[in-house]
Amino acid sequence: VDLPARGLAWLPVPLRLRRGGVFEQPVVAYETWGRLNAARDNTLLLFTGLSPSAHAASSPDDPRPGWWESMIGEARPIDTRRWFVVCVNSLGSPYGSSSPASVDPRTGRPFGIAFPEIAVEDIAAAAREALRTLGVGRVAAVVGPSLGGMTALAYCALFPGEVDGVVSISGAAHASPFAIALRSLQREMVRSDPAWRGGNYEPGRGPRLGLRLARKLGTITYRSAEEWEQRFGRQRVPETAGIAGDFRPQFEVEAYLEHQAHRFADQFDANCYLYLSRAMDQFDLAEHGDGSLATAFARFGVRRALVIGVESDLLFPIDQQREVAAHLRAAG
Repeated sequence: VDLPARGLAWLPVPLRLRRGGVFEQPVVAYETWGRLNAARDNTLLLFTGLSPSAHAASSPDDPRPGWWESMIGEARPIDTRRWFVVCVNSLGSPYGSSSPASVDPRTGRPFGIAFPEIAVEDIAAAAREALRTLGVGRVAAVVGPSLGGMTALAYCALFPGEVDGVVSISGAAHASPFAIALRSLQREMVRSDPAWRGGNYEPGRGPRLGLRLARKLGTITYRSAEEWEQRFGRQRVPETAGIAGDFRPQFEVEAYLEHQAHRFADQFDANCYLYLSRAMDQFDLAEHGDGSLATAFARFGVRRALVIGVESDLLFPIDQQREVAAHLRAAG
């Protein structure tokens, strides 16, 4: 079955949001690789982390390398000779799906903070409706890292019996207090930037400084102290090294953080960042089991599961991966 390699799925029904309210005309941006088979049972649904778009791998329509380029394609771990891969841009993200950066048809201006609060479950539900516009009902596997790992778990809880397999990579059944504290500080950095203007900034004139600082703090947590040491050591930037009174980056690690921060601030919308960050904090899979994680996982009905973690991960610690794996084992 030949389907578009990329596009916008205009969902035919309003989306009822978990935290209250209804979004009337939701749109989900997606990209695809491989071909849907005649039985329509070989779809792998891929969710992203907070910051990437749906461009997970290159394609004839878009030859730029994707954020998971080495994983998706012929003879690669996610082999497109076997799987029909659909990567969705999260609801609330600024890369084509409905978000605070989208234009409100009632005003002709971006929604900004008038956009309704979104939950991780809303990202999952929007993706399911997008698949239905492509003629896909059952999913062979849902896969995702970080926020995407949370969303994959939410998808299984929301739509039991519709998923054969799940792969959660550095995800979690709920945010840890440490992760909530860190993301709270990141959001405060954005909101403290005068250019945020209470969320009512002009397009292209948002709180770049706040976003840069938030991204730097996040990037520091993505790597262990040992990895920072191995990668940068105490290498210096030649242009500023040893110049008295010059407080621009003097170490390569500072220059790296500055580069990552500028790139993120150039691409990402501040309100989208706030919405998705808060959604991660609010997520608790136990809500789908009347307060019990065991009951929530028992709803899944998946046949196979894979949980991957990183021992040095601060935001999604390895103990949370063991917790998810233990519940999946107990659920059979």
